[in-house]
Amino acid sequence: MKMLVLGGTAFLSHAIAAEGVRRGHDVVCAARGTSGRVPDGATLVRVDRDAPDGLEPLAGQRFDAVVDVATMSYPWVRDALTALGAQASHWTFVSSINVYADAVTTGQDEDSELHEPATSGAAAEERIQHPHLYGGIKVGCENAVREAMGERALIVRSGLIIGPGDVSDRFGYWPARISRGGRVVVPDALEQPTQHIDVRDMATWIVGAGERGTGGTYNGVGPARPFGELLAAVVKAVGTPDTALVPLSAELLEASGVQVWRGEKSLPLWVPPEDYGFMAHDHSRALAAGLVHRPFEETVADVLAYERELGLDRERKAGLTTAEELALLEAGARTETTETTEKGDLV
Repeated sequence: MKMLVLGGTAFLSHAIAAEGVRRGHDVVCAARGTSGRVPDGATLVRVDRDAPDGLEPLAGQRFDAVVDVATMSYPWVRDALTALGAQASHWTFVSSINVYADAVTTGQDEDSELHEPATSGAAAEERIQHPHLYGGIKVGCENAVREAMGERALIVRSGLIIGPGDVSDRFGYWPARISRGGRVVVPDALEQPTQHIDVRDMATWIVGAGERGTGGTYNGVGPARPFGELLAAVVKAVGTPDTALVPLSAELLEASGVQVWRGEKSLPLWVPPEDYGFMAHDHSRALAAGLVHRPFEETVADVLAYERELGLDRERKAGLTTAEELALLEAGARTETTETTEKGDLV
């Protein structure tokens, strides 16, 4: 199979290209080539999707399968379909669960209500003015892919993708931190749902779908589980004997400037109740269409190995520093002492 990956130099697109090579396909990666190297065995064709004729180096080529992971640009998707769609036997577009208008309700499937479609290039000022612009652009892109490719289109609505190669710290922070043992600050939201998928499982499914010609729209996510259960599984997989999770209240964390989800001084995977639906979508259709998940313990072990390659003590994009965590533990201890004293006064 001749396979085109629009990307191929970073995380998901790199994993997809690597899986294609592993299966013996002729893999072409079309990218600027500035985010990293393509997998060994793949061919890099340098393109610039911001330029009017940016895909010209691919002109006239036919592909059995095309995979597009364009993040936030409708023009990129539209122009790729115009240039390459007619010569492609199958087209995968990696969308997002951000397309869903309801972020509260858990268990939503692919037929749930979507944001209004947008057809923007998503300039920075637009993102500030329109908080759901990302989801709207993904909806617009999905519509363009379906209109151009019909039954030859596979739409994958991804959630949190984790695994080796992820430098976002949105998941890797937890195996890295827990592996050091001791008292680990976690949010007191242990019943909150969490959901993720290993990047290699996503890549395997997408390449296989291209081979089979699978079409349709699917939530490309893993099973949902409570935050506390996930953290306990990480402790079991990589924790030291003295590891202890210390839940702190949202009030204390917020007063101390700790952010949800990601960013400096944050607790990754923690989301407010109004976003619980974002972390728990139905994935039964994807399972029926061949998506298979590896054991969580394997993902955790491989993520930790990658974190060690990067350096456990490096400056991170998300999570807490040692000093920030110690300050929070002290604040939590003071709060607990105060509450105990007040209760004693009432006796």
